[in-house]
Amino acid sequence: MTNRIALTLVVLIAGFFLADHFWLHLDAPVFLGRKFVDFVEYLAFWR
Repeated sequence: MTNRIALTLVVLIAGFFLADHFWLHLDAPVFLGRKFVDFVEYLAFWR
């Protein structure tokens, strides 16, 4: 992965979260946070 691709991905992800906050109101950070907690609990099961 080049620096240009990484920077483009960061800009796209940040743009999505900004659009979600101002226009879409999908609560994407809350959804992703809950899914991350579920994933961590799933991984803890296999520990």
